[in-house]
Amino acid sequence: MDKVILKGDPEISVSLRRNTRAKRISLRVSQLDGRVTTTAPGWTPLREVEQFVKAKEGWIRQNLAGRTDAVTPCIGGMILFEGNETPIISVRARSVRYDGQALLVPGDPERAPARLAGFLKTLARQRLADACDAYSASIGQAYGRITLRDTRSRWGSCTSDGNLMFSWRLVMAPNQVLDYVAAHEVAHLSEMNHSPAYWKIVEKIYPNYAAPRGWLRKNGQRLHAYRFGD
Repeated sequence: MDKVILKGDPEISVSLRRNTRAKRISLRVSQLDGRVTTTAPGWTPLREVEQFVKAKEGWIRQNLAGRTDAVTPCIGGMILFEGNETPIISVRARSVRYDGQALLVPGDPERAPARLAGFLKTLARQRLADACDAYSASIGQAYGRITLRDTRSRWGSCTSDGNLMFSWRLVMAPNQVLDYVAAHEVAHLSEMNHSPAYWKIVEKIYPNYAAPRGWLRKNGQRLHAYRFGD
């Protein structure tokens, strides 16, 4: 893969992707791993891509500077859980649990990130299923199945055949944020768009959704900062 190098402190490597369907040159800075990628139509000369990237250098550096540093949850550290910075404590037990103040993790400390990820995924599935059951019943629309993924670009989705997908990292956000995303996707069972009719359904099943929606826009990057090594 071709690359464009921006000299400076630090030096930035920009990966170039060729896409025959692309109509113009575009840039993307991943908030998950800081990778910078430019996509260009297949016919675009490399020199033109380089000029475009250099013209956007200020924008690239600004986005990289605002990115949240990666964090590996560990014993004695903290993790965002239910919207709060929560201590991670080592205990003698059979499984991870939350005691209302801290996340209690048993076993080898080196396994703590993986054990936490397992706990969060299980809890996310349970809470999302409960929320989707309630919201789908309220509008009289059944959904297919729920799938959890670790997605970068979206917190949830709804397919045309009624299957729902969510990011399990939502369980680290405040409970009302997870509930809002569940309501948002369930509403698509009735309206597969973002029309005024769709937003009326969202407001009906989850009034005052602006606050959790705003929280996710402002803090979503923090949820993606954690690395669990799983």
